Amino acid sequence: MLFYFQYPINMTTIIPFKILYVGDDGFHLKLKLYINGKPANVIIDTGASKTVFDKQRITKYVSSKKFKNLDNLSSGLGTSKMKSHFTTIKKLKIGEIEIEDYETVLLDLSHVNQSYHQAGLSMVEGVLGSDILLKYNAVIDYDKKKLTLKNKKIKKKL
Repeated sequence: MLFYFQYPINMTTIIPFKILYVGDDGFHLKLKLYINGKPANVIIDTGASKTVFDKQRITKYVSSKKFKNLDNLSSGLGTSKMKSHFTTIKKLKIGEIEIEDYETVLLDLSHVNQSYHQAGLSMVEGVLGSDILLKYNAVIDYDKKKLTLKNKKIKKKL
């Protein structure tokens, strides 16, 4: 006779980030995550309600290049309202946290990347927002330049 038990596993992952000086815009926090197994740079933005990716730059990470339109306009990221789209990322990996079938918003982030280019910084694929930061109880340690995420999982054991 086999018995299955479920028990909670608390997983904590620590991801290093860089603090970038972006001229008059001040400082941004940049970290590396993985979109469908490929490395991507994102800005950590605690004021962003959702995680978003650049509509043009995401095309090198997803197989479908046809994105669904969202009926409403998005605002934020230093711009007025802009047209938005969405797609599903099969696997988004941040440190040891893996998020499967992540539905994300796509925006035109060219103005962000233009600012980065003018400041001599590498471009970013997106913005890590509060939807993920809150879900995984994010803690930002500016002194150690580390983002800590916590995930509660339920695992089965024989």
